[in-house]
Order: sequence, then structure tokens, then C-alpha cells
Amino acid sequence: MNEAPFFSVIIPAYNRSDFLKIAMESVLEQTFTDYELIIVDDGSTDDSRDLIAQYLPHPQINAFQQDHRGVSAARNLGLRHARGEYVCFLDSDDRFRTHKLELMHEHIQNFPEYRVFHTEEVWYRNGTLLPQKSYHKKPSGWVFRQALELCCISISTAAVQKGIFQLLGTFDENLPACEDYDFWLRVSAKFPVYLLPEALTIKEGGHPDQQSRRYPAMDRFRIQALHNLFVGKTRLTETQKLLAFDALKKKVSIFTQGARKRRKFEEAGKYEAMTAELENKLFESLSSRRR
Repeated sequence: MNEAPFFSVIIPAYNRSDFLKIAMESVLEQTFTDYELIIVDDGSTDDSRDLIAQYLPHPQINAFQQDHRGVSAARNLGLRHARGEYVCFLDSDDRFRTHKLELMHEHIQNFPEYRVFHTEEVWYRNGTLLPQKSYHKKPSGWVFRQALELCCISISTAAVQKGIFQLLGTFDENLPACEDYDFWLRVSAKFPVYLLPEALTIKEGGHPDQQSRRYPAMDRFRIQALHNLFVGKTRLTETQKLLAFDALKKKVSIFTQGARKRRKFEEAGKYEAMTAELENKLFESLSSRRR
């Protein structure tokens, strides 16, 4: 077997052959060449399979197929085959600038105390550059507090040391959306992140199959991700638990208000009961520690 590459770049794809070619080419055109490209076809029914076949065999490309199981399962399949020291993800409708991996490698070498890196990004919709709001500003360092509010690390901008997945787990395949929010909560609770302040990923929005359009009530998945923090294996500090519970209460309050307006009283009650039960367990735990 060839020597392991420095980067494994994983592209999950489902029925996006028009975008997929651009994403793949943006990796193959990188100025830094010590990488492998892993493409996972998540059961596409368009011509994605034929497109991928055009690039094979290629010494730096591995391609895998699975029945349609969602982006988390596709990324996790790629992770099982990844050999690189660092893993980068690239959504099929995004693309890297040509010097992305070169600059990431340079910063990884210069800041060995970090194991998670990300960059700035630019957004386009229908060919028009979109301005970013102040709350989209990317954070650096210990960013758990920011990560609770919104998904402050874009998956297509990040490079993660592979060992982190062994420590903290991979993407939650039970979440049809906000799986990246769930993952970054676990990561930011345990590791600082380094921001490379240059836009090295280009994101293309506005197409109808984006997660935000398929799942308009996204907060229910963020609520599940926050709940996972308390019932999963991630060990939080007392301060982190309080911060996470405060974020959970706010999101549940907003979500249940909307559910009641839609007359979904049973759904609202379920989330309120879940929060109350968790609150009791949390403060029982904190009280016992302080005795």
C-alpha cells in the first residue's frame, strides 16, 4: 500500500452531478498534492455514477457507493476508508480554492498545538456574491459558547485530525440535518479550533435540495443535538453543562411557541417534558457535586 497521504478529502454526493464535477475538479487542481480524494455516492439516481466513473482509475481517487442513507452515513463511510492524517470534507455543491490545502498544511505545521482548523468562506447564490452578517463571523480558540448558538464552523472549510473521530465519534446518522452542528458541539467542548482568516472555500446556495429547504423546522434537530450532549458520552464541565442547557431551553421555547401556533400541542408538550426532565437531572447532578 502506498504511504498514507497528509489529507483525506471526503465528498459525499447525492443527485448533484452538475455540482459534483466542479467540486472534484477543485480538489484535483490543488497546489498541494499530498492528498487522497474519497467520493461517496449516496445512492444517486442521476448520472453521478457515470461522472465518477470517468475519473477512475485515478491514483488519488477512491470511490464508494451505498444505498441512499443520508449525508452522515456517506461521510462516515468515507471516514472508514480515510488514510490521511487530517480529514477535510467538501460538500458536493461547494468547491475549494486552488491553494486551500497548501495553506491549511502550512498552518497545521506552524500551530501543532491545534488539532482542528477551519477557514473563512464566501457564499454565492445564482452567481451573485452574498454578504455575510456579523453573527456569521468565524471564531477561533475555545468556541463552545459560539457553537451552541449556531453552526459556527462550516464543514467544507474544516480540517480535523483523524484521531478526533476515534475519541469523539463520527456523524450522527439519526439526524437528517444539523449533523454538523451536533459534531461541532462535541468537538468544541474538548478542543480549541484555529481559524485561518482567508476565504478558501466557495459555497453555492439557492438550489432546491439544500437541507434548509428540505427541513424548514431545523431547530428540532438542533434541540436533539443539544440533548445528545447530555445523554451521550461527551464529558462536559459544569460551566459547559449550564451553557448548553441554557441554549437548549431557548431553542425549545422558540420551537414550542411555533408548535402551539400550529396547534401541535402534543409535540410542544413532548419537548417541554423532555426539557423539564433534563433540568431536574442536571441540577440534581450539580447539587450533589457541590455538597
